[in-house]
Amino acid sequence: MPIADLLDRFRPGASVYLPGATGESLALAQALAADPDRLRGVEVTSCLLPGMNGVDYAGLAPDARLTVFMLPAATRESFAQGRVRLLPLAYSAIARHIAAAAFDVAIAHVAPPDAGGRASFGIAADFSPIAWNAARQRIAIVNPHMPSMRRGSSIALAEADLVVELDGPLVEVAPARPDATARAIAGRVAALIPHGAAVQVGIGGAPAALWAALGDHRGLRLRSGLASEELLALADRGALASDGHVAGIAAGSEGFYRTLADRDLIRFADTRETHDAGRIGREERFFAANSALEVDLFGQVNLEWQGGRPVSGAGGAPDFAAAGIGSPGGRSITMLPATAKGGTISRIVARLSSPSVSLPRNLADVVVTEHGVADLRHASLDARAEALIAIADPTMRDVLAEQWRSLRTAMA
Repeated sequence: MPIADLLDRFRPGASVYLPGATGESLALAQALAADPDRLRGVEVTSCLLPGMNGVDYAGLAPDARLTVFMLPAATRESFAQGRVRLLPLAYSAIARHIAAAAFDVAIAHVAPPDAGGRASFGIAADFSPIAWNAARQRIAIVNPHMPSMRRGSSIALAEADLVVELDGPLVEVAPARPDATARAIAGRVAALIPHGAAVQVGIGGAPAALWAALGDHRGLRLRSGLASEELLALADRGALASDGHVAGIAAGSEGFYRTLADRDLIRFADTRETHDAGRIGREERFFAANSALEVDLFGQVNLEWQGGRPVSGAGGAPDFAAAGIGSPGGRSITMLPATAKGGTISRIVARLSSPSVSLPRNLADVVVTEHGVADLRHASLDARAEALIAIADPTMRDVLAEQWRSLRTAMA
C-alpha cells in the first residue's frame, strides 16, 4: 500500500499510538513532517525518550497534541505552549495506561514477515504489542531494515487493517563515553554484584562503564528494559549465562541490531513482563543499577528535574528499585557523581531541589558515588544521613553535616 493510505488514517479527532524509543519509524516521521496538515486535530501518544527521539509531533501542526511520559528536548517548546501532555508514570503504569487507552489507531513498526506471515517487533517490543491489542484500527509498517528477533514479540500481518512497506533507517543510539568518575563508580558497583546475578542497567556514563567492569563475572543474566551495545563485549568475555536474557528494546547501532538477531542472544518482551516488579522480585539476586541527578540525606532520589525544569521521567527506575529490594539476595543501586558543574555543586544534598520525588525514601537501598558506597536499606534517619555525607565530595561534607544538624533540630 502507498504511504498516502497510511497518512489518510491521521484524521482530526483521532487518537493515534506511535512507537517511540528505538521503535520510532523515522520514515513515517519524515512523511508527517513533509505533510504536517495530516496531524491537525490528532492526539498522538508515544513513549519518546530523551537522547533517542528528536521529533516533536505536536509542533508539526498548530492543533496537534502529544502525550509523552518523559520529555525529550525536541518537545520542550510544545510542552511550554501546552500542546504536550506529560504523564509522570513509571513504566509499569505506562503499560496499564496504554492497555486501557483503546486508541483509534495503533501503528506497529515491524520486520518483514516470516513464511508463516508473522512479523517481529524487532528491536522494540516495549509498548507496541500492548497498544496493538487494544486499538480499533491496526496499521503495520514493514521496514526491511528492522531485524526479526526469533524470540521476540510478533504479530500476524493478517490481523492488520493496513500494511505499508516503508524502507528507512532505524533509530540509532551512540554509545556513552564514560569518564574516569563514571569508571570509578562502576568499579564500586561491580564489586556489589555477585556471579550469577540477574542485572538491570540503565542509560548513561556510569551504566555504560558498569558493563565493562562486569567483564570478569560469570553467569550474569540480562533482566532489563534495555539492551545496549556494551552487552556484546560482555558476552564475548564469557560473563553472560548461556540463556535467560530478557529486554524490551535494544539501543545501539544498526550493526548491533543485526548482530543481536543473528546471535539470538535476547528474548524481547513487552513492558508488562520487563517491568513487572512482583515477578522480577521473586527471582533471586536481581540487581538494578540506575543513574540519578540528585540524592538527599533522607535517601530520596531525583531522576527527572534539573534547574527546576523537567528533563526526563521516572522511567522504569521505580519498578526496578522495588524489584531489587524484594528480590532474595538482590539490591537496588543508585549511581551518581558526587558533584556537578566542575565540582561546584554537590549532587548529595540535604533536601532535594526538585518539586517532586522520583524514588521515595522507602525505596532507598544502595547509593554509590566515586567516593564510596552508602547502604541505606536498614539504616535509621541519622545513619542514612551519615552514610550519604560520607560518600559526598570531601569539600561538601562539612556543609552537608551542618545542614543535617539544622534539619534534625527542626524535627524535635
